[in-house]
Amino acid sequence: MRLSEDFITELKSRLDISEIIGEYVDLKQKGKNLMGLCPFHSERTPSFCVYPSNGSFYCFGCGAGGDVITFLRLMEHYDYLEAVKNLSERCGMDFEISEEDNEIHNKKILIYKINRDAAKFFHNSLLKDYGKCALEYLKKRNISLKTLKHFGLGYSPSTGYALVDYLKKIGYNSEDIILSDLTFKTRNGKEVDRFRNRLMFPIIDIKGNVIAFGARTMGKDVPKYINTSDTLVFKKSSNLFSLNFAKKSGKNEFILTEGYMDVISLYQAGFDNVVAGLGTALTVNQVKLLARNVDKVIVSYDSDIPGKKAANKAIEMLKDNGLEVKILSIPKAKDPDEFLQIYGKDGAVKFKNLIENSKNDIEYKLFNEKSNYDLISSNDKVKYITAACEILAKCKNSVEREIYAIKISEEANISKDSVMLQINKIIKKNLKESKKIEFKDVQKTTSALNDNINPEKRNHLRAAIAEESLISYIINNPDVANTIFKSFSPENMITGFNRRVAEVLKDIVDNGKLIDIDTISQYGFSFEEIGKITRIMCSYKPSFGTLNSVNEYLKIIEEENKKIILKDISKVSEKEVMDYIKNLKK
Repeated sequence: MRLSEDFITELKSRLDISEIIGEYVDLKQKGKNLMGLCPFHSERTPSFCVYPSNGSFYCFGCGAGGDVITFLRLMEHYDYLEAVKNLSERCGMDFEISEEDNEIHNKKILIYKINRDAAKFFHNSLLKDYGKCALEYLKKRNISLKTLKHFGLGYSPSTGYALVDYLKKIGYNSEDIILSDLTFKTRNGKEVDRFRNRLMFPIIDIKGNVIAFGARTMGKDVPKYINTSDTLVFKKSSNLFSLNFAKKSGKNEFILTEGYMDVISLYQAGFDNVVAGLGTALTVNQVKLLARNVDKVIVSYDSDIPGKKAANKAIEMLKDNGLEVKILSIPKAKDPDEFLQIYGKDGAVKFKNLIENSKNDIEYKLFNEKSNYDLISSNDKVKYITAACEILAKCKNSVEREIYAIKISEEANISKDSVMLQINKIIKKNLKESKKIEFKDVQKTTSALNDNINPEKRNHLRAAIAEESLISYIINNPDVANTIFKSFSPENMITGFNRRVAEVLKDIVDNGKLIDIDTISQYGFSFEEIGKITRIMCSYKPSFGTLNSVNEYLKIIEEENKKIILKDISKVSEKEVMDYIKNLKK
């Protein structure tokens, strides 16, 4: 659905994009613009820029870009209408989404309803005779009836048709049930349940909507755990289990675990600020979600080798996003759930002690590294010192580096100066390597080797740069766009993406609409493509924004088109060349 241009224009005029983005990103003034760490990917050096003059943002690191509506859609995973509704409420403008407003929005509402009814069905099934296997499993794990009701746990019957038959009976059609990923069609066209003979864990967003399900087999099925695939309302990489409950705790720190049962057992033991990933490695989007809710994360992953590797990776991602990180080591148990089972009534007190004695990221890494070596052995001692110095070389705080350098020197019985000398050597080496990588990245950007949005650019660099300059001029000078399109056709653009953008701009002009990112985004561009267009728009410089410059861009595009024609002619027959020349003369 397209909202009226006047409504969107007034909405944006009432909003301050820097104020809204500032709620999510720590922005600092840099000339006329503002810079900060990008909320859409991990980075240590700010590359995220907000342009108050034209109401846009762009990240030079990951390519995300657009206007304030695009930002909110990316940040909160809203659809277009949800984002506009949220922004209109902020500035006191009346905006209601009706049932007829938007097909995708209506489908989302329907999937929420289907998921809610499915969750009720699974929960009721758990308490029936045929759900006894799952209920017995929970009892063995000491999960109380009160706790399982709190999390809405359920059971999916093993027949393969129980859920689909129930959902159809209460009025849902096959297409929508499949869209929710609760069922699928077999080769013979028969609809069957996605989840069969599994303990069900509803995944609920912070607004209270059931958006998906996690499921543990009660048999010998592989894999042991499966999740709902991505749908209109769910992206596995952008959600966390039990975030809805952890957020209500009001605490400024979350305990991050690997599994659903860890969360449930810890909650029952009195820890109401626990969340878990959804069966895969921690993602950037999940880290961003954590950073928007708390300042500190206590990582409590499994104590096995895969768990330690996952913890090390999570530490870097969490720190890169400005979070304070503590790592909890669990003795004599694989995970928090097992720890609580071992210690029974004393489990909660003992787990609280683990939290109070949890290590920061450097202490954790040094502790794990030290456990790999025998410091009585000279060879092992050298290996440990080298590995420890590699860890400390990545530490930004020089005071922190020196404190741990003293600790290492005492453990290894060598001078602190020797340790610091080794750390500084590694820092210099790392700096040199990072500069090489940075230089290569600049080369790729300049030559367009990494341009996946407009891959033709790398083969037509001169033409593509002229095309982008022309597009930038048109977006920033809409009053002369009509004049330009009278003498220039978008068909003359050499690269496909730029041609598509020019065609959209011409259509906007021909229909008397306002040229801005919001209007452009209504023409089916992806978020990545909108980011690219925003970068083109924001690259505009008034010194190059003259009609003489426009004529130069048009001239370059014409010259590059002639080169392509001549190149094509070299591949055709002599007769075809003569016919082509005759046509040129005409």
